[in-house]
Amino acid sequence: MDEGSHSVWKMIPGNTQPSGSFPKVRMRRNRRDAWNRRLIRENVLTTDDLIWPIFVAEGHGKKEEIAAMPGQFRWSPDRIVEAAIEAADLGIPAVAIFPEIEKTKKDPDGSEALNPENIVIQAIKAVKAAVPDIGVICDAALDPFTSHGQDGLVRDGYVVNDETVEVLCRQSVLQAMAGCDVISPSDMMDGRVGAIRDALDAAGQGHVRILSYAAKYASAFYMPFRDAIGSGTSLGQGDKKTYQMDPANTDEALREVALDIQEGADMVMVKPGLSYLDVIRRVKDTFGMPTVAYNVSGEYSMLKAASMQGWLNYERAMMEALVSFKRAGADAILTYSACEAARLMRDGFEG
Repeated sequence: MDEGSHSVWKMIPGNTQPSGSFPKVRMRRNRRDAWNRRLIRENVLTTDDLIWPIFVAEGHGKKEEIAAMPGQFRWSPDRIVEAAIEAADLGIPAVAIFPEIEKTKKDPDGSEALNPENIVIQAIKAVKAAVPDIGVICDAALDPFTSHGQDGLVRDGYVVNDETVEVLCRQSVLQAMAGCDVISPSDMMDGRVGAIRDALDAAGQGHVRILSYAAKYASAFYMPFRDAIGSGTSLGQGDKKTYQMDPANTDEALREVALDIQEGADMVMVKPGLSYLDVIRRVKDTFGMPTVAYNVSGEYSMLKAASMQGWLNYERAMMEALVSFKRAGADAILTYSACEAARLMRDGFEG
């Protein structure tokens, strides 16, 4: 600092600080060393915070990379165990299983969802047999199974609520009886959490938890996922705005979450994540419930694509995004980057 700057400092009313010691408060002191930054870090991401979404597809011996999601794969039921073992070895607590159903097995009512031998059921059984201590999460939704790509049954051009919920209850019980630990209704039908809770309890599956997609928005960030499960082509130019939330609303999200908690949800989710950090914060502050963020496919693929172009450092950007969920109040994060993040943390990634 030059002499002129000292003179200006002396002119500030009420200043009693000697010019030679300016400033006393130096925020940068605590940022000087890595050990100090770690010591005072306010939010810490650990492997225990991660859930890895994995995809199962029809076939045998298959590990097929998903074009829209570089580094993610569709696994056949006989090979999906490899993914579960990888997650367990890295200390990731749970995986979430999503299916790609053959087109010939899809119909308007999504009847394959109720097939007790469908690929989701096969995958659950295989994973729990090989890695019994890893948590298995499965969606309750019909969009992978319907020929129209909607999450529920369509009658006269409209996704009907109560009839859809009846099917979701049956789907949930099948998955629970196969060994699924957590049923995750992602359909956004009214009343489905309470109905699924009743169905699970009646079937002797009272130990199975419900992670509700409580605030799921009608977002543009789901397209790579829809490619991965094969529902994007089926949906075509259609949308899900009559049951998924308007991206402009946050008060409505609190009403949705409150209803799901009242109906028996054990955990609640906000989806997508990065564009809805404010919603995550409001949900956590309002309810104090176990709150999960979904770092969705579009968010993952954007970072991958930008890094492939050399526009950003993927590892640093990805870890920064994951920490942002913790900062917003999330207790856990569904992320396709789970294994990459776990390896980085294991290796002492500083950022």
